[in-house]
Formats: sequence, structure tokens, C-alpha cells
Amino acid sequence: MEECLFCKIVKGEIPSEKIFENKKVLVIKDIHPKAEVHLLILPKKHISSIKDLTKKDKGLVGEMIFVAKGIAKEKNLKGYKLIFNVGREGGQLIDHLHLHLLSGKKIELP
Repeated sequence: MEECLFCKIVKGEIPSEKIFENKKVLVIKDIHPKAEVHLLILPKKHISSIKDLTKKDKGLVGEMIFVAKGIAKEKNLKGYKLIFNVGREGGQLIDHLHLHLLSGKKIELP
């Protein structure tokens, strides 16, 4: 997807504050944080939404969750939320699958 904002971030065409990266995912700070800690776990593969996942993507979604868990442990987060927004009605603003990791005293749901 040429026009996808997150694909451009993954490719390094748009700057971001990277927290973690491996072959499958990129983790960045959200530029409009809804909590003290608000990170986005992005798959490097373009998938528009949870609705567009296939069985082949099970491992990728698992990787996203395990990366979030590892970052939470590394940052010594006592508690946190993991959120997938699905579709405009579900709060998804960018058509590229992403997982929100939120933690801190004040959490506004994205």
C-alpha cells in the first residue's frame, strides 16, 4: 500500500520514535498518546484490519502480542492494556493493523 502511513513508517520514509524492531514488527511511540505509556505494535506486513486477517497471519498476531508482553516486562509495567481497534466504528483511524499498548495512571481508550 503506497499511501499507508504505517507502511511509510515501517519503510523509514516517515520518521518515528522506534522502541523495538525485528523482522516481523516495529514498535513506535504514539504521537497522540492516550496514556503515560502509549506504544503501537505494527506488523511490517500490510494488513488493513483484524477483519482482513487470514489463518496464515496467526503467527504474526501472536508475535505482536509477545512483543508487547516483552516490552511491558522490560519497562517494568505493573499493568497495561492491549487494544486492537477494528473498523471506523471500533475506533480504527489508520487502515493498517496495529496493537496499542497503554499503561499509566490516566488511560483514555484510543
